Amino acid sequence: MSVADAIPASRDHALVMKSTVPCGTGAALRRVFAQQGKDSLAYVSCPEFLKEGSAVEDFLHPDRVVVGDDGDWAGDAVVQLYAPLGAPLVRTDVASAEMVKLASNAFLATKISFINEIANVCEQTGADVVEVARGMGLDQRIGPKFLQAGIGYGGSCFPKDVDALKQLAGNSGYHFQLLTSVIEVNELQKRRVISKLQKHLGSLVGKRVALLGLAFKPNTDDMREASSLVLSARLQADGAHVTAYDPVAEEQARKLVTGVTFAPSPMGAIRDADAVVLVTEWDELVALDWSEVAAAMSGDLVIDGRNALDPQAIQAAGLSYEGIGRR
Repeated sequence: MSVADAIPASRDHALVMKSTVPCGTGAALRRVFAQQGKDSLAYVSCPEFLKEGSAVEDFLHPDRVVVGDDGDWAGDAVVQLYAPLGAPLVRTDVASAEMVKLASNAFLATKISFINEIANVCEQTGADVVEVARGMGLDQRIGPKFLQAGIGYGGSCFPKDVDALKQLAGNSGYHFQLLTSVIEVNELQKRRVISKLQKHLGSLVGKRVALLGLAFKPNTDDMREASSLVLSARLQADGAHVTAYDPVAEEQARKLVTGVTFAPSPMGAIRDADAVVLVTEWDELVALDWSEVAAAMSGDLVIDGRNALDPQAIQAAGLSYEGIGRR
């Protein structure tokens, strides 16, 4: 509201909303403008679809540009502004443009929770989720993206936008049952690592567990809704000693977790560990020398929380490998 109050009335200017906002925000802002005598101020919804770690590339080569407006000069101006990118254009009304962003992120989160459920079934049936996802992804109706099983999604967008769409539906009188399940699966998936550790180590009291990677994904220091937050808390609650390493996110992680020993290098975190958990698939962690890892560990368990490691290389080093939904 303070921003809306600060914007002057003008027939020559428009407010272009790039942020992800609940469907109905544009209509609400225009009501506020009308109450303030700023009816002449135009409004355009143009949601961004940028991923952390590749924002510039995503901006220059977008899958689509979404412009929601009233079909006036402001929408024309935004369309013209993005025309040099040569991306497919979706020009629609404001409410639909707002919904496109929420629905897109909710669908991608749904794909992640779905493949994680498939991974859990694969563990019971002997199937390999990596092979299952490869076979699924070749179907053009499905596609390969976001079919990587792991320990759940996090970050600044998916959890927030899934919750926002679920709440929006609820406020409108509709129970979005599918998204309720997506959220539940994601929360449970983070905790399955604890069960895997207990299966191999028994009680975790006094055990040393190394978390490799802390950020919710590589190439960012974003710790929002990161799986490492849940894992570190649960491990300590079960009596484990937790060491951790992340090449970028340590500073942010220190603000959010307590009781964890932060190491200056991957091997520093691994030394004397009973188990190692890959939480974030940084390149330097995927490329570790597993013979060196085996020599440094007290135990022999490696849990690949992102299915990013080479099981054969790990087993060749004399270590026990367990992924998510892998044989």
